[in-house]
Amino acid sequence: MHCIDRTSGASLRAVFDTNVLLDFWVFDDAAARPLLARLECGAIEAVTSRACIDEFADVLGRIELGVGAEARQSILARWVRIATPIEPTGAAELVCSDPDDQKFLDLAQSADAAWLFTRDRALLELAPGARRFGLRIAQPADLLSVEA
Repeated sequence: MHCIDRTSGASLRAVFDTNVLLDFWVFDDAAARPLLARLECGAIEAVTSRACIDEFADVLGRIELGVGAEARQSILARWVRIATPIEPTGAAELVCSDPDDQKFLDLAQSADAAWLFTRDRALLELAPGARRFGLRIAQPADLLSVEA
């Protein structure tokens, strides 16, 4: 695994869609574990916004996920501790067909993120066009193919 000192400023900046955060801490998805390990050791700098945190909290609270109140608070606290808060300064040049996902693109552009990790089809469809803006939109497992 490629880990660095979080204070060195050399980490890769990334935005994480809610479904990837669920893969990390609710579903323990094996395909997402290497990405989580890089995030936790500082090789990737996560950025988030109030809107993204609010969506994550809302989804965690859905009864069908079965996440209890204490676990929900623990997961949210972990995410807030790891992620750097940045509020978007404007709308991204890329426009998502799903308005609920636009916040991730706006954040990525405002934060000058190199990656947006997601499993959402509407965001993944924008991947080819996102490259011209210096953004890679990818699924969690895609990071491993780039590092190989």
